[in-house]
Amino acid sequence: MASLTTWPHSPARQAVLIVEDEPLQRMMAVALVEEAGFEALAAANAAQALAMLEQRADIRVVFTDIDLHLGMNGMRMAAVIRDRWPPIAFIMTSGQVEGAQLELPQRSCFFTKPYRREDILGALHSFMS
Repeated sequence: MASLTTWPHSPARQAVLIVEDEPLQRMMAVALVEEAGFEALAAANAAQALAMLEQRADIRVVFTDIDLHLGMNGMRMAAVIRDRWPPIAFIMTSGQVEGAQLELPQRSCFFTKPYRREDILGALHSFMS
């Protein structure tokens, strides 16, 4: 008998990995991703995010703050992810830097904090389609 998670008539939700070191910001991002109908996975830093990517082959988008304070920042993490998991898309945010100052990876977008909910939802749906 097939388990509920592999039953052909109940499709799994697409997974989004949120990487945010500020707990309140992380909780708000999780709520936004879940509201959009996607599975939200949360990491407080790049090391946790990379460990989750090692365990989950279904992550399609990484929604990350660039200004991570412990370990590598969001840009360096994106470069590591791009090398190991090229199909993953990125939604990148920052309250410290402007998008024009960045060399973004392919299949990514940037939003300045505070970002608009509609912008994140649009990017999520664009990358997931």
